[in-house]
Amino acid sequence: MNKFISLEDAVKLVRDGDTVMVGGFLGVGTPDRLIDALIAKGTKDLTLICNDTAFVDRGVGKMVVAKMFKKIYTSHIGTNKETGRQMMEGETEVILVPQGTLIEQIRAGGFGLGGVLTKTGLGTLVEQGKQTVEVDGEKYLLEKPMRANVALLFAEKADVKGNLSYHGATRNFNVHMGAAADISIVEAHQVVGIGDMCPDEVVVPGVFVNYIVDGGVL
Repeated sequence: MNKFISLEDAVKLVRDGDTVMVGGFLGVGTPDRLIDALIAKGTKDLTLICNDTAFVDRGVGKMVVAKMFKKIYTSHIGTNKETGRQMMEGETEVILVPQGTLIEQIRAGGFGLGGVLTKTGLGTLVEQGKQTVEVDGEKYLLEKPMRANVALLFAEKADVKGNLSYHGATRNFNVHMGAAADISIVEAHQVVGIGDMCPDEVVVPGVFVNYIVDGGVL
């Protein structure tokens, strides 16, 4: 299967109303070309699952400014004042999730788990409306799995089969999101041929990658 796809065709796979996971940590490891193409397309009413909302002029923050989201699940909004403004004004529903819980919910969604048991949030507003489970006399919150229609991811390097490698912190949420979405699209900084990537470099196997967008480095 040829996994290469143009930017134009890639963003056609994201439809109004979809739930979208986007990799990155304050813009590090974010698929910027895919984000810019989605903004240009004008996709709307999306639900975002992302570690943070970056900055007003970078990463998914630009999508926040363009008012593309009706709901956001994230662990941090402090670096994007527009996210906070939309939340306080009731323009966008923002659900703050502890960072460790968020990545575990995504991992659970990707690997067929029924949820995550955690003590984080017990006795706080986080607990409201959620099921609690007792294990060996200890109380836990049940946090349900998260999945998306589409995951928009970044990789430092990809081979033509979709095997991915990363440099430093760029791996962040990108590593688990591909498994937790119906369609995963990877923007690769560099694309190499079969055999040009050492097996020890592979962080994400190609089975979790549906499409590859060339990030512009030949």
